Amino acid sequence: MFSFFEHLLNPTARPPHRPLPVQGEPRALGRFYVHFLRQAPWLIAGLFVSGIMVAGLDLTLPLFIGQITSMLSHTAPQNLLALHWRILALMGFVVLILRPTARLMQDLFTNQAINPGLTNLIRWQNHFHLVRQSWSFFQNDFAGRIANRVMQTGPALRESMVMTTNAVWYFIVYGTAAILLLSHADWRLGLPILTWLIAYAGLMVFTVPRLRERSRGVSEARSALTGRIVDSYTNILTVKLFARSSDEDSFVQETVDNHTRIFRRQTRMVTGWIFSLTVLNALMVAGTGTVAIALWVHGKIGLAAVATALPMAWNMANFSGWISMSISAIFENLGVVQDGMRSIAQPRQMGDAPDAIPFKFHRGLIKFEHVTFDYGRIREKGARGGVLHDLSLDIQPGERVGLIGRSGAGKSTLVNLLLRFHDPATGRITIDGQDIKSLTQESLRGAIGMVTQDTSLLHRSIAENIRYGRPEATMQDVLDAAREAHALEFIEELEDWDGRRGFDAHVGERGVKLSGGQRQRIAIARVILKDAPILVLDEATSALDSEVEAAIQEQLAGLMEGRTVIAIAHRLSTIARMDRLIILDAGRIVEQGKHEELLARGGIYANLWRRQSGAMQIDA
Repeated sequence: MFSFFEHLLNPTARPPHRPLPVQGEPRALGRFYVHFLRQAPWLIAGLFVSGIMVAGLDLTLPLFIGQITSMLSHTAPQNLLALHWRILALMGFVVLILRPTARLMQDLFTNQAINPGLTNLIRWQNHFHLVRQSWSFFQNDFAGRIANRVMQTGPALRESMVMTTNAVWYFIVYGTAAILLLSHADWRLGLPILTWLIAYAGLMVFTVPRLRERSRGVSEARSALTGRIVDSYTNILTVKLFARSSDEDSFVQETVDNHTRIFRRQTRMVTGWIFSLTVLNALMVAGTGTVAIALWVHGKIGLAAVATALPMAWNMANFSGWISMSISAIFENLGVVQDGMRSIAQPRQMGDAPDAIPFKFHRGLIKFEHVTFDYGRIREKGARGGVLHDLSLDIQPGERVGLIGRSGAGKSTLVNLLLRFHDPATGRITIDGQDIKSLTQESLRGAIGMVTQDTSLLHRSIAENIRYGRPEATMQDVLDAAREAHALEFIEELEDWDGRRGFDAHVGERGVKLSGGQRQRIAIARVILKDAPILVLDEATSALDSEVEAAIQEQLAGLMEGRTVIAIAHRLSTIARMDRLIILDAGRIVEQGKHEELLARGGIYANLWRRQSGAMQIDA
């Protein structure tokens, strides 16, 4: 039975093609809820129906008390079972069988199907959406805050939905039925509960919108606090190197104080809400008792009606405390969902075009045609920066091109545009005649192997990090790639904190358990294994010592054969043997040619070469 309910929803099924609603659109919050809830309609319906059954069956208990009171007052003890055994058996069946069964069904839908299934479905689909956001999206926010919103939005959305169904709907069903039943005995008997419901609704109308706004503020402050804490932990080496623990205390303390201040504003309102409700409950119970006794004294109702009215009023008072806390939690969760939408419900930046097609590699001809780009900024004319200005460049199939220039000249920007991390402001980029904007990004990047200067590894095993280049690769392929990258000798000696050794050892977050040179060799092994037809090397050997660099350069030379290659390096000796060198300055190509040709011109490249190597000569 448990397994049946647990498998009613697959939390990691591929998300529907419907896009997420975008924050700021009309009714975005409601549409955000509907986007997920419509994927589990039968679970929501089951929860709804079982909730009505539980509310209706709970309503029978005060009725049973009233009927038993009437039986006891009008029947001799020795005749009770003989005259009323059928109704007593029915009461026992309802109390012992029907109500536990209805409650079990409600709990099965809630605890087995909805709580784990819907929660993780929301998390999974939010992650599925966010991981396809552009690189710049993640550069503009704390990774910890984004992750926190993904993790919190799932349970918050689920809890607000379940509470609304189980608590609020229960209360509406129970309260309405109570008024009707008591009014059936005498219309005045239902007045205290009706008056209480009106006052309760007025209190909600006053409190709930304010509570929702304060809850959203608390969630935003909590996300900011999480982001700052994660930022400190992520950069803990910098904190230690500069001995700035006290400054980090102040950095985090500011957000803790802000979160505390906003949290207190919310809890003040919650406390006021609970006190007001307690007073209303007391008035309702006292009013119901007073009216019931007065009507009984004047012979307007029987003892059974009095015995029914008082438990109903008491149940309403008890339920209202539960409801008040539920409503408080509902709107606190609404605030969490609204805060989560600030990261999640955003249009996908740099998404594939609706008619995007997979990239088809033919020869590897790359063309930059009148490309201009400046990250959306406007600079004064002639100002320097990491930008490109009307740049045109053709890279022939199989050609090995080196990009050279001062920091900020536009080298990495050119590569990032090729990988379509950004789109040019003007112009276009084609590979084998295919405009990269018309291609699916995954197929484009799948055809490009890249080793970056700032090598970041996944917190997984060495083998998994290398195999990331080609997931279907065998372990022998992984070994061969590691050997070619001259990484085998240190990998075999690795052991992590859990005793895993060699290729099974985990590298820590971003690869912090390895040195910079070791991380770079793992990255090179990953690219060797990927075996992509286009190769991009951005300071690929900058973290290596000279002996290892020389050995790996030989492997890279073999890897470059037959491939279109773009290499960036500040150490000119590592790319001097390229087929063509492109010198960038302030986003423009100012020189290009072979090493010897550029030296003969005596321009920027020649000056850079002399500064780095003096009179050193290399073999052509």
